[in-house]
Amino acid sequence: MTPKLDPLFDEVRGAWRYRWIALLGALVVAIVGWLAVFALPDRFEAQAEVLVDTRTALKPFLQGLATDQDVNVQLNYVRQALLATPQLGRLAKEAGVIPASGLSPADEQDILGGLQKRIDLTVERTPDEGADSKPNSGSTTYGITYRDVSQQRALRLVKLLMESLINETLGGSRQGSVRAQEFLKTQIADYQKRLEASEDRLAAFKSQHLGVLPTQQGGGYFDQLQKENQTIEDLKTQLLVSQSQRRELQKELHGDAALSAAATAASVIGPNGVMMSGDTLSQIGQVQAHLNELLLKYTDKYPDVIAAQQQLAALKRRRAQELAALRRGDANAAALSGVSASPVYQSIQLALNKVNVGIADLTTELGEHQRKAQELQELLDKTPQLEAQYAQLSRDYEINKTQYAKLLASYDKARLGEQAGNAGQVRFELVQPPAVSYEPVWPQRPKLLTMVLILALGAGGALAYALNHLRPVVGSPMALRQLAGVPVVAVVGCAFPTHSALVGRSQLRRFSFALVCLIAGFVIVLVLSYLGIRLGGTPGAPTVSA
Repeated sequence: MTPKLDPLFDEVRGAWRYRWIALLGALVVAIVGWLAVFALPDRFEAQAEVLVDTRTALKPFLQGLATDQDVNVQLNYVRQALLATPQLGRLAKEAGVIPASGLSPADEQDILGGLQKRIDLTVERTPDEGADSKPNSGSTTYGITYRDVSQQRALRLVKLLMESLINETLGGSRQGSVRAQEFLKTQIADYQKRLEASEDRLAAFKSQHLGVLPTQQGGGYFDQLQKENQTIEDLKTQLLVSQSQRRELQKELHGDAALSAAATAASVIGPNGVMMSGDTLSQIGQVQAHLNELLLKYTDKYPDVIAAQQQLAALKRRRAQELAALRRGDANAAALSGVSASPVYQSIQLALNKVNVGIADLTTELGEHQRKAQELQELLDKTPQLEAQYAQLSRDYEINKTQYAKLLASYDKARLGEQAGNAGQVRFELVQPPAVSYEPVWPQRPKLLTMVLILALGAGGALAYALNHLRPVVGSPMALRQLAGVPVVAVVGCAFPTHSALVGRSQLRRFSFALVCLIAGFVIVLVLSYLGIRLGGTPGAPTVSA
């Protein structure tokens, strides 16, 4: 035997002395544990699954035309509402989990708390395939699981939960659609009244200030005033140009060119070869010719020559005076001097007359535009408040009109969405109808009974080990040497080894028989558990399904 294992064998031999006490302790623990396991109530599990499919053939044709009802949101709301205390309390009373009467509010709240822990609602989503699919589109499987000591009660509660999930989801969607339509109707009526009131105010304001309000084609008063001021500036510029042209023409009319034209016009000879008379220049020519004839006949002292010279000098003085008056612009001087008969003078005079007419027209037009600009300036000073009121009324009208049109479109979409929902836009299909298990799903008694047996045997071994340490004995020479600290010289054997061996085998058989009896009791317990024997209960009922 290995020396390292000697201490272990010593412990086993020491604990073997208390084998019956250990077996009795194991038996007590096993019996108590088995009774506790048999006292646990059976729990049966009821399950149901429903498939919610929003992938219908009608949905692609309603994109943008009808309100897209998110059934998943309604389902999540209903799913959370099912586990809420009021809704769950009503269903629990209908299923018989909570008695109709005889419970205090505190006890009822405790039962509901435990009920919420035993109800399991699962969600499994299957999204649509495709790049343009929405995150919430596709099908969703909702599962309901509940465990109860009664098969009928578990099945009834799961069935009620599933019916509530489906009915309240559809009813909630319809109710939500109806409420939305009623709200939209109320808002449409309200905005219709607002729109009519704003139209009446705008029409009354237009009729009251018809001649004052700016037109849409002409713009505002400020724009019109800007145009008039620009026109006035243009007319002033044209008037300055015309006035400058008039001054230049007047200079030409009374300048050297006109005087030259007057000299040329005065030199015209009549049909008889005699110088034409009438104006001063013609007279000078006649007197000069007469003087030339006299000088051919007479001397300078001749009286007629002297008289002709004096007359010629007087005419030249008058001619100088006429030219000076012509330069000053005297019309009589032009007629007397004969300049008015000149084509050059006449062309200059015609151009001057045209310029004068243009200046008169520009002056009249300028005055008209100045008058109109003054009127616009007065209107601009008097009507800013009217324009602000008109803009406010127009803005209110446009806002009410736009909102009214949006509400009408939303109402049409809501109605079409409700009709689509009634036509089967969402499909509910029971994947697994409510059903309850035949065998209880909890507790797992064979496993628990086996664990109790193992625990009882371990408790018995621990009890024997503890008693051995409380009352230890020396079971081998090595232990004695370690305990005494002196070497063991010899070991004295048993006086009757054969008898001792027989006694030992007899004790081992009796203990083995007792241990086998404990194992047999474990087998009997397993059989009783399989037969459905329970403390304070009845065997499980047969399978029940909806």
